[in-house]
Amino acid sequence: MEHQTESIRKALTNRVPFYYGWVVLVISATAMFASGPGQTYSVSIFLEPMRNDLGLGLTHIAGLYTLGSLCAAMTMFFVGRLLDRYGARVMLVSVSICFGLATVWMSNISSPIELLIGFALIRTLGQGSLSLIPTTLVSLWFVRLRGRAMAFHSLGSSFSQAIFPPFIHMLIQSSGWRNAWLSLGVTILGVLLLPALILVRRTPESIGLVPDGKIEKHDSDDNGIASMSDWTLGQAIRTKTMWYLMFAGTSASFIVTALMFLQVSLFESKGLSAELAATVFAVIAPMSLIGAFIGGILVERVTNRYLLIVGQLVLVAAMLWTFLVSNTLEAVIYGGMLGFSTGFLMTVNSVIWPNYYGREHLGSIRGVATTVTIAAAALGPLPFAFLTELMDSYGKAVLVFLVLPALCIVASALAVKPVYQQGDMTKLDLNLEA
Repeated sequence: MEHQTESIRKALTNRVPFYYGWVVLVISATAMFASGPGQTYSVSIFLEPMRNDLGLGLTHIAGLYTLGSLCAAMTMFFVGRLLDRYGARVMLVSVSICFGLATVWMSNISSPIELLIGFALIRTLGQGSLSLIPTTLVSLWFVRLRGRAMAFHSLGSSFSQAIFPPFIHMLIQSSGWRNAWLSLGVTILGVLLLPALILVRRTPESIGLVPDGKIEKHDSDDNGIASMSDWTLGQAIRTKTMWYLMFAGTSASFIVTALMFLQVSLFESKGLSAELAATVFAVIAPMSLIGAFIGGILVERVTNRYLLIVGQLVLVAAMLWTFLVSNTLEAVIYGGMLGFSTGFLMTVNSVIWPNYYGREHLGSIRGVATTVTIAAAALGPLPFAFLTELMDSYGKAVLVFLVLPALCIVASALAVKPVYQQGDMTKLDLNLEA
């Protein structure tokens, strides 16, 4: 009976007149869109009304956000392991339900400790899990076309960044921040739950296909085919390259999160409105998409670590441009540079991991890397907010943190693709089971 069910499932998916990976890609992009309420560009719109209502200072609420994000970072290793074990469909359905419930929690907070728990939940489920799971899923379904697939996948993130900030601002103005959180929960469940449950498949091999769309000549189990270039987590973590890549990925996460988290405060300090700050998020989004598509094309043709350097340089330019922002045009230019660097680096970082370490254990490997990325994002807002208040200058805080992308440029240059030694089958036992 189980074999018949599996055969029917393969027949249905193979009957699609095009590669089923494109269906999976659309759902992955949808999951990235649904991550929006847990991303900094959404939380930043809630920042002022929530802290005013709860009586919290800027540094206080930034500290709570940092702690909540650090809690989220610590879970990503386990999310990656669970993803390898149970597959994306189970994980996406579970996360979407839990994320919807987390927004209900956010709508009912009344104390700093409740806010801390809420931040931990939305960052774990939104910013963390709904970034790691769909990105890994795309890498499992595409190899030769991975760069272009990741670029298309970034549509979800770009639309999310364009739609959620003004949508949230409108909800807050019309019904208050508590009802806004409830509306976001309904949006998450409505957009993601059923498509993930009905349409997502674990790997192309699980339905008789291979990555990029060829028909397999023989059946394969649900775990897919492991080539000799598929590194285990234990093998990957012993390479210097993995550590260089993890560090190189921190600058965009740290800097962009801090800049977006404090964007409303930055604009208001320059005499610009909160409405303009929310609107600039809509500028960041299409530029992020452009950066993602350019990165997706180049990553299939250019040495990946060189592209990491290019993305870091654009981020440095965006940081320096903050000194010039004094009107709408300059704010739009700032948003454009920040968006381009974000999308470009997101695509390159998403592709470089499977390109370097293969598909078989990608969830576990990226789970560790995502832990570092989210930890960097968690640590971004607090020191920026602290230095801004301490020195009474946003610009001086930016200057201090220019050192991070500079160091990440060096790490990117050193991140040479590792050579898989076929005779080295040693593994570091990092299983969840006792």
